[in-house]
Amino acid sequence: MKKDQMKMETSVIHSGYDSKDYLGSLATPIFQTSTFTFETAEQGESRFAGEEEGYIYSRLGNPTVRSLEERIAALEEAEAGLAFGSGMAAVSAILLSLTKANDHVICSDGIYGCTYGLLKLMNEKYNISTDFCAMQTAEQIEQLIRPETACIYIETPINPTMKIVDLELVVKVAKAHGIPVVVDNTFSSPYLQKPIPLGCDVVIHSATKYIGGHGDVIAGLVAGKKEFIQHVAMTTLKDVGGVISPFDAWLLLRGVKTLPVRMDRHCDNAHFVMEQLKKHPFVKGVYYPGDSEHADYSVAKKQMRAGGGVIAFDIRGTKKEAQAVLNHLSLIKIAVSLGDTESLIQHPATMTHSGIPEEERNKMGITDQLIRLSVGLEAKEDIWEDLKQALDQVQSN
Repeated sequence: MKKDQMKMETSVIHSGYDSKDYLGSLATPIFQTSTFTFETAEQGESRFAGEEEGYIYSRLGNPTVRSLEERIAALEEAEAGLAFGSGMAAVSAILLSLTKANDHVICSDGIYGCTYGLLKLMNEKYNISTDFCAMQTAEQIEQLIRPETACIYIETPINPTMKIVDLELVVKVAKAHGIPVVVDNTFSSPYLQKPIPLGCDVVIHSATKYIGGHGDVIAGLVAGKKEFIQHVAMTTLKDVGGVISPFDAWLLLRGVKTLPVRMDRHCDNAHFVMEQLKKHPFVKGVYYPGDSEHADYSVAKKQMRAGGGVIAFDIRGTKKEAQAVLNHLSLIKIAVSLGDTESLIQHPATMTHSGIPEEERNKMGITDQLIRLSVGLEAKEDIWEDLKQALDQVQSN
């Protein structure tokens, strides 16, 4: 079977690796080396000149890392992939590669706090400005486009409000103006959403989350056109140096093999918990793309396989009471990541998005009452029982 004909469930296990090339080893070997030897000085010259294929130095390429990069490209239906030492290394590499001083970025109405911080830093140092947009209509996007607009950057679902951006709508506007579209696909994983077949140009993942899936690695991944990925590899990645280690690449290769199985369970559990949250009297609002009552449900249904494993919800209370809900939990752990086997919960306004000014946070819908829950792989009844007892206790006080 040709690897480009494999279904997702097969591709996560087999793409990017052939045991015949590595002495029959079923598991991808870890090439834990910093550098590679040359047979002759002339061979070294040829490789540095790009005239001969081969490895030089692990910051510039490594066989274990290459397997991971080929796998994410296959999963996202992209021409090429690139691995980084963290999700933010991936985000910064792409934004730095696409922009120059005095450029402009259009961004979805709500993003990860550190991405917001990076855009602020780029504005302070290089006068690169950013406009946030709900992207609900073509007109909203059109009116923000300038001659210096370098890219449109999207999170969908948006962290942590779970708003959905219609990728086909954005692509239609962007292509009319020759503007690249970048999508942070972390919350969905390629199992639930594939932006590149929808016309987007670059996909980014914090591979720390669903790709790895076990809370034991920090990493980032990018996929896109081969020419652009090679440009990023030989400029921003090489010179800034946000590379991934071979061992961490191996952890991701191992973790991603179970991605479809895990995502099905995450989605099933999250849908169940969402339904229970909607019935609880202390919960004011629940935000989950798989909810038929979600404002963007029709868009989510069009471009996502399922609603994902993350839920956001507002309580009928104060910041102190929102924090008290977290403090009364025992099974669900207070932590700022997501996509792990364990259920994790956090308070965005004081944790992941605390670096965003309060006025801007409120515009994004990140209030003091908002809680974000990453639903894990435990029994869904146990997850809900822990959440319910915490909500009940805070409500009764």
